[in-house]
Amino acid sequence: MTAVLRILLRRVALLVPLMLGIVLFVFLVMRFSDVDPASAFFQGANPTPRQLHDFREEHGLLDPLPVRYAGFVADLLHGDLGTSALTRAPVIDQVTTALPLTLQLTFLGLGIAVVLSLVGGVTAAIHRDRLPDQIIRVVSLTGVAAPGFWLALLMIQYLAVDLGWFPTGGYINPADSFTGWLRTMTLPACALSLPVAAQLTRIVRTAVVEELDKDYVRTAIGSGLPPRVVVGRNVLRNALINPLTVLGLRVGYLLGGAVVIETIFSLPGMGKLMIDAVKNGDPAVVQGVVLTTAAGFVVVNLVIDVLYLLVNPRLRDATP
Repeated sequence: MTAVLRILLRRVALLVPLMLGIVLFVFLVMRFSDVDPASAFFQGANPTPRQLHDFREEHGLLDPLPVRYAGFVADLLHGDLGTSALTRAPVIDQVTTALPLTLQLTFLGLGIAVVLSLVGGVTAAIHRDRLPDQIIRVVSLTGVAAPGFWLALLMIQYLAVDLGWFPTGGYINPADSFTGWLRTMTLPACALSLPVAAQLTRIVRTAVVEELDKDYVRTAIGSGLPPRVVVGRNVLRNALINPLTVLGLRVGYLLGGAVVIETIFSLPGMGKLMIDAVKNGDPAVVQGVVLTTAAGFVVVNLVIDVLYLLVNPRLRDATP
């Protein structure tokens, strides 16, 4: 346990320069973009040059770049993501309103992807080179090639419009109706998760096949243990190490893919918030959404690192 804690503290220490680098990158991109915060704040009001100058001076936009960056980091440490030029409301309020929905969509999609990949990958590995394996490999290859937005449009057309099984869009809070929430989130979560599930299925299959070919599996089965017990207790745990690594990277895809999926299904999450901010020229909101998404990706990968250590005792035992 001490080794796990030491490794965890080391990972957390590495996150500090990583997050500072992300903040610096976002800061520079936004500062060198064509969007002027002063013009965005006064959009549609025909401000005078004096008003623009006073706004820039009041908000430190005329300060040297290093000073502005230091102030930007100080504001972030106090939970201040800026003020929306469109609504005049703190960006943090809009982010905290939209973030729960995006997290619901992301983790529901992640759960679907994990379940489908484990069932499909293990089934294909156990029936290696037979009909179930060939079917699963073809389906997974098709899923890898299918973009999420295309799947979303197909699902809306056939499952929502033609069959009427699901709504075409919108969102119902689970506190109001869990069944309604599930109906509104099923299609977006499936469209988001199926490409990830297809890729993970291929990785799980390969990992399980490699484990099944090892001597300890043949010895355990030869000694009389049922194959399902060997697979469930030993093979699957050892085979999950490589898929876990890929899963951490795919969470970033899920968070990024939510931007498109939320827009298609009219879900008021982080993706729709950012798209609306880009269309309306609201740089503070765009900046806040990007920083929050990046921070979420970093935190999720830290959790994946911890899970990686838990399922791979050899790694933590070998770490000084």
